[in-house]
Amino acid sequence: MSEFILEARALGKVFQGGGLEVPVLHDINLGIAAGTTLAIVGASGSGKSTLLHLLGGLDAPSSGQVLIQGQPLADLSEATRGDWRNQHLGFVYQFHHLLPEFSAQENVAMPLLIRRQERAAALAEAAQALVAVGLGHRLAHRPGELSGGERQRAAIARALVSRPACILADEPTGNLDSQTAGVVFDLLLEHVERQGASLVMVTHDRDLAARAMRQVELKDGGLTG
Repeated sequence: MSEFILEARALGKVFQGGGLEVPVLHDINLGIAAGTTLAIVGASGSGKSTLLHLLGGLDAPSSGQVLIQGQPLADLSEATRGDWRNQHLGFVYQFHHLLPEFSAQENVAMPLLIRRQERAAALAEAAQALVAVGLGHRLAHRPGELSGGERQRAAIARALVSRPACILADEPTGNLDSQTAGVVFDLLLEHVERQGASLVMVTHDRDLAARAMRQVELKDGGLTG
C-alpha cells in the first residue's frame, strides 16, 4: 500500500483547439497522506480547477500520472476508474450540483446507490450524514427548498456519506458568506480528523487556506510552497 492516499507524478495538461496548444499545467508533483489538509491557491484562470479534475480522475492528463491508494488511474478501464474514484474520493464543488427532483436524503444517498447498496440502507446512512451536518430536519426537502448554506451542507454530506479516504473540494465556500463558509470548512476538517482522511481544497480565500496544514500556490502552470 502506498504511503499516499493521492499522488501526482510529473503531471501536465495541454489543451488543444483551433490548431493551438495551450499549456496549463506542467511537472506537478504532489503526495497527499492520510490525515493531512492541503489548500491550493492561485489567481483566477491559473488552472486550479483543472488540477483538481486531474487529481480526481475526472479528466486525463497530457503527461504524468495520478495514483489513488497507489493505483495508477491510467491503468484502469473507464468503468473501473469510476468505481475506484467512487470508492476512495469525495467531491465538493462551489455550486452544490444537487439534483433538483430529489430530496436532500435521496441526493446524499446517491454515491451509495451508485455502489449498488441496498436502498433502505443507503437512505439510512444518508439520514445520519445529514444529521451530522445539522440538516436532520431537512431530509425530505428538495434543493429548491433549502438555503444556499443548507444546500452546500447537503453537498458535503453527500461527499462524506461514503467515508472517502480523500475529499477534493473546488471552491467549496466560494458562494457563501464568511460565517457559513467557516461552518462548512469546519465540517470538512471534522471528517478529516474523525476518519483519518485527507482534504485537498482549491480556494481563493487566503484566510481559509491558512487553516490547512499546508498551502501551495499554482502559478505559471507549476506549484510553489
